[in-house]
Amino acid sequence: MNPEILTLEEAILRFGREKRNGRRIVFTNGCFDLLHPGHIGSLEQARALGDALIVGLNSDASVRELKGAGRPVLPERERAEILASLECVDAVIIFDESTPRKVIARLLPDVLVKGGDWPGDQIVGREEVEAAGGRVVSIPVVPGYSTTAILRKIREGAPSSRVEA
Repeated sequence: MNPEILTLEEAILRFGREKRNGRRIVFTNGCFDLLHPGHIGSLEQARALGDALIVGLNSDASVRELKGAGRPVLPERERAEILASLECVDAVIIFDESTPRKVIARLLPDVLVKGGDWPGDQIVGREEVEAAGGRVVSIPVVPGYSTTAILRKIREGAPSSRVEA
């Protein structure tokens, strides 16, 4: 299947059918403002937990609400296209709310994945997924990668890695 940027309704139709056919649907979400190796590793681990990976992507408005002025760096459509181009991603859904609770409650994935930096009792959608018989998996965060840290480094002027002769 070619990865696509879908509305929630399109995703429910497509992946609901796949669930009925026995495929395990995995869902994760985030801002994915500047894609880095930590994101890639987490997405690949999430995809390995099922047959299809749907990524919920915070809209520009919700990223601003969560991260503040100056974010996101890339507009939602560009972030969605980048995510959709990854081999491990089957579909991307852009959502406007600050959390993906509505998306998760309607999609009801078999597996909900979140980074290990989120305490288990604070994972949005846990109740809905577990009540529907699904499971929640916490994936360890890849150390050394943070969009906020990358942006800080850019703003402060990273030292040159070039050796002066």
